[in-house]
Amino acid sequence: MLRISQYLKALAGQAPAPRTSPPGSLRPPVVIWNLLRRCNLTCKHCYATSADSVFRDELDTSAALTVIDDLHDAGVKVLILSGGEPLLRDDLFVLSAHARAKGFFVALSTNGTLIGSHNIAQIHAANFDYVGISIDGLEATHDAFRQLKGSFASSMQAIRLCREHGIRVGLRTTLTQENHAQLPQLLGLMHEYDVQKFYLSHLNYSGRGKRSRKLDARQQMSRDAMRLIFERAWDDVVQGRDSDFVSGNNDADAVLLLQWVNEHLPEHAAQLEHMLRAWGGNASGSGIANIDNTGEVHPDTYWWQHSVGNVRRTPFRTLWLEQPDALLQQLRAHPRAVGGRCGECRWLSLCNGNTRTRAWAEGNLWGQDPGCHLSDDEIGLPPLATIACVTQ
Repeated sequence: MLRISQYLKALAGQAPAPRTSPPGSLRPPVVIWNLLRRCNLTCKHCYATSADSVFRDELDTSAALTVIDDLHDAGVKVLILSGGEPLLRDDLFVLSAHARAKGFFVALSTNGTLIGSHNIAQIHAANFDYVGISIDGLEATHDAFRQLKGSFASSMQAIRLCREHGIRVGLRTTLTQENHAQLPQLLGLMHEYDVQKFYLSHLNYSGRGKRSRKLDARQQMSRDAMRLIFERAWDDVVQGRDSDFVSGNNDADAVLLLQWVNEHLPEHAAQLEHMLRAWGGNASGSGIANIDNTGEVHPDTYWWQHSVGNVRRTPFRTLWLEQPDALLQQLRAHPRAVGGRCGECRWLSLCNGNTRTRAWAEGNLWGQDPGCHLSDDEIGLPPLATIACVTQ
């Protein structure tokens, strides 16, 4: 995840640089936990391939509480409760209360459609550090992508209710060909509804997202979107607004941010490059971990094809810190041993080869990332040799 606003605030002298660990170092990760797989929506980009049905062998309350204790013992500080739709789980507030009592930073990741006047007081009392709600375009686009008419209105009402109760809200959008032109209006909704955080996610080819990769925003679309995000984030910094812009699933965004700063704030470019290299790019398998609904542990939420073990049988500390499997060790190399354009890229140590799941979906885990939006010239590849034609 690229913490755009934090870097820009640091350049403006308004905040310290984001805290980082040395790239590739062993550290307790941020854990994204899919508490259940059931969901009331069937979104086109769902990495969990959720549906409105009960899935077998999910962790019960007792097992889930034990996992929270296990994560605490492993030094984990940040826990994001996700799904499926986590509000469909009857013991959600029992689990979140236990995590809060253990001192975790606890976030709720939801589609928002199940938040209403009947439960907003309970959500407020749960004291989540923030509630992330997904909005994937304006009304018609969102409803079509989420495959439920009325879901946009329900999710926007949830955002309004959360803000009325003083809950910090994050608005999350997955960029696609279908919604990229609506990004200015989505950012307008952010200000209209007093949303503090905006997370732009690039499409990852996992779950139903793998089948929907033909909808992936093209390179120029992604570049235009990121430029708009940088401009809005910097404007908020200058205006002193309480906002936090981040992007995810395309660590090459960091190179675009560096280019933007070099163009608009050139006196800060060297400082930003130093901070970005200290960050080190993609952290799947090191700074980010995922636990799915059955207790399987993955390098991140888009790696459900590979499990490093199950927390029912083995403590998380053992799986993640003490006896990591071969794939985790490969992902923790910095820079990673990647091929193609990624292997030749002059920004490899900054991006770390980007998310690997798109390359995996294309048939080569360690090949070049098909979602990279940087040109050959930008990554330092030599121009193609010119072949002279000789006419006799």
